[in-house]
Amino acid sequence: MLSDPRLTVAKRDLSSLSREKTIVLALLIQLFVAAFSSFLVVGLTSLYSPGSVSAGEIVVGVAGEHDDALVRAANDQQGVRTIVYPSPEAARDAYHDGNVHATLLAGDSGDRIDVTVIAPTESIETTLIVDQVRTLLESVERTERIARSNSLDRSTVPLPEDVDASPYFGFTYTVLVPLLLFLPPFISGSVAVDALTEEIERGTLELLRVAPLSLVDIVDGKALAMILIAPVQAAMWIGLLGFNGIAVANVPQILLVVTALTTLVVTLGLSLGVLTAKRRQAQLLYSVLVIFGFGALTAASGNSFVAEHLFALEHPATTVAKLAVDSATTVTTVHVAAYTVAAAVLFVGARRLVARTDPEGL
Repeated sequence: MLSDPRLTVAKRDLSSLSREKTIVLALLIQLFVAAFSSFLVVGLTSLYSPGSVSAGEIVVGVAGEHDDALVRAANDQQGVRTIVYPSPEAARDAYHDGNVHATLLAGDSGDRIDVTVIAPTESIETTLIVDQVRTLLESVERTERIARSNSLDRSTVPLPEDVDASPYFGFTYTVLVPLLLFLPPFISGSVAVDALTEEIERGTLELLRVAPLSLVDIVDGKALAMILIAPVQAAMWIGLLGFNGIAVANVPQILLVVTALTTLVVTLGLSLGVLTAKRRQAQLLYSVLVIFGFGALTAASGNSFVAEHLFALEHPATTVAKLAVDSATTVTTVHVAAYTVAAAVLFVGARRLVARTDPEGL
């Protein structure tokens, strides 16, 4: 088995990766992200959820007829302290004098509370201040909806309960983990395209066939190399995440998903290489088809019509996230099986395509 010529081709392609600077750089970036994930999660989370990062207390001046509603909401919110002023003019003066970070003027507009927000626009603290003020106003809105629900002619839609979830948890398992696990398959597919088309363009494919190797054996060897490297990387990233205190559950199932997706994209790339025999054309088609396929999955996973009439599609990132936090459903399990079957079917179809291709015509 070790003397199988396809393994020789696979070893040859793997050894050549060390000379590809772009690939090495991509691997080093992923290695850095996985190795220092505990630090990166804090910094990256602050970009999309500034309120999740503790940065001191925000002092807000309030005034107006409904200032009591703002004060009650602020008392239930960490990181916000209110100062009540007797008039809107006094609250504005306090803001301009630098005594408060922002000012909220709560007036009465018919049956509604009209809140005017005065906040800095060019301060380095602006993002955090705006985020805290927005959370404060959302809390006031929720409280008022509940309080006024009995006086409405029609029943309101019940509001979802507040979920005390850590933004670090959500970012880690819905962004960081899928990012680390999906990059290796896409890179493997791109490298597979180059590995085959460069052999054709440089004329070295003929030398491999003298070995003797059939075109199917050559493609199998290149596919084997590119398919195996992705789950190995994924396992390494998962291990580094665990070293940083980020536990990932259902590792075998996750690696199965990574292997199946890698098989799909690598098979697609090699098929395009055989059909076009040109590196630029194959890479362009590969990029377009992968982006289109990923976008189609994203659109279908959020489409209610598809869920109602066909099947509740789940985005691959959602599948990985559910497996990672050990909350997989029956739909998740079905998706894992579907990816595996699709990869096997496409691989068999691609081998038949290669077997029917005349190597002399490449």
